[in-house]
Amino acid sequence: MEGGGEDPDTSSATPTATVQLKQTRILPDFLQSVNLKYVKLGYHHLISHLLYLLFIPLIAVTIVQAGQTDPEDLNQLWIHLQYNLVSIMTCSAFLVFGSTLYIMRRPCTVYLVDYECYRPPDGRKVKYDQFMEHSRLTGDFDESSLDFQRKILQRSGLGEETYLPRAMHAIPPCPSMAAAREEAEEVMFSALDNLFANTAVKPKDIGILVVNCSLFNPTPSLSAMIVNKYKLRGNIRSFNLGGMGCSAGVIAIDLAKDLLQTHRNTYAVVVSTENITQNWYFGNKKTMLIPNCLFRVGGSAVLLSNKSVDKRRAKYRLLHTVRTHRGADDKAFRCVYQEEDDTGRVGVSLSKDLMAIAGGALKANITTLGPLVLPISEQLLFFSTLVIKKLINTKIKPYIPDFKLAFEHFCIHAGGRAVIDELEKNLQLLPEHVEASRMTLHRFGNTSSSSIWYELAYMEAKGRMRKGNRVWQIAFGSGFKCNSAVWEALRCVKPSPNSPWTDCISKYPMHIAT
Repeated sequence: MEGGGEDPDTSSATPTATVQLKQTRILPDFLQSVNLKYVKLGYHHLISHLLYLLFIPLIAVTIVQAGQTDPEDLNQLWIHLQYNLVSIMTCSAFLVFGSTLYIMRRPCTVYLVDYECYRPPDGRKVKYDQFMEHSRLTGDFDESSLDFQRKILQRSGLGEETYLPRAMHAIPPCPSMAAAREEAEEVMFSALDNLFANTAVKPKDIGILVVNCSLFNPTPSLSAMIVNKYKLRGNIRSFNLGGMGCSAGVIAIDLAKDLLQTHRNTYAVVVSTENITQNWYFGNKKTMLIPNCLFRVGGSAVLLSNKSVDKRRAKYRLLHTVRTHRGADDKAFRCVYQEEDDTGRVGVSLSKDLMAIAGGALKANITTLGPLVLPISEQLLFFSTLVIKKLINTKIKPYIPDFKLAFEHFCIHAGGRAVIDELEKNLQLLPEHVEASRMTLHRFGNTSSSSIWYELAYMEAKGRMRKGNRVWQIAFGSGFKCNSAVWEALRCVKPSPNSPWTDCISKYPMHIAT
């Protein structure tokens, strides 16, 4: 029948015939996709090795020509050079001077010697039921807010073993300044103790210290607390970054990198954390309740070096950092905003436009990053599509570069399930590329700027980090910012003795219900 949606040729067919007919339709499509895949791979290898393919015949021709050169011509050339000794010496002097100047001014290589992620004690774990019971007993949330938090937890991608600070386990909670300092000290000092023990670096050898924590900025600063605890030297360059959101960890790495270009032969320590104790929201505004459900305790300490001798023991070297700031746009500026609700309670509000704004920031970031990391084959495809779109057909879809050709591993900030889903879709990644992000979110929750280090530790614990592998760390933060860091593994990296995944990596990856 017309409009009935049935095929008159198959409506009366047997089930076996129908299945066979479907298979005959699916098979050509599958073969076509496979063929396109191999065509693209062939194109990529051809373009990537084009210079070699062009130079080999040229070198062969040169060798043949050199073999046919008359020895008398070579003798005349040598005599000519002997009578132009001054010119040769002058050119040699300029060559030596230029080479020396280049060597002195070239950027220092920044090595990641080692890093540590904080693992809270088991007594700080919080299950769904425990979370909801504590929220109910505080008496600050109405039934609508409790139901909202329950739904967010169920859809968040967080597991039953994430951690909250000691103050939030108390009934009623005690978010005092002393408790917030205790949380900060426990996270930072535990990570740093393990870092110094594993690397055998003395605190006095640290020349640069960068600490980032978005919402807790006491006086003296967190960086001053570290200087006091470890009695760091008096001329240390210390910095304390606040209010920069979950992407501040990459910003801190970028700042340390720039400082290591100026201050030679030294170490830099980057500490990334967030503080929950004084930033728990006790009101009923829905957009401010989401951080309560997602953010959990965590932190990392990273040791960087510009010493050439550290190359032998370093895990990675830093290739690129790219920072994108969209704060000039009002919507982007206010999409993650700390403010008071109608009752005067302070919290961080998340806008409904957050994912769209994050997508725009990602696009701007990869536009800068792409030419630095993508093979020439992908750059040519992107550029040609852009030209066609501008000059010939405005309706053509822009080409999305295949970043899987540039990176073996992806550390996407574990901000929430929606963030990971969006990047997996937009960058056309496979499930294994976002596995570390999903498992980190499930096991530790959103640990803010340190989440990308828990993800890197996951890959190491799985034994997947091989020499020469490239890692893309990408994070989003208030402001609104999207920042990237690219690392290259200098060896087959083994997990740290104090890896946060040591006793649980065998359980992962696990299926996470949607």
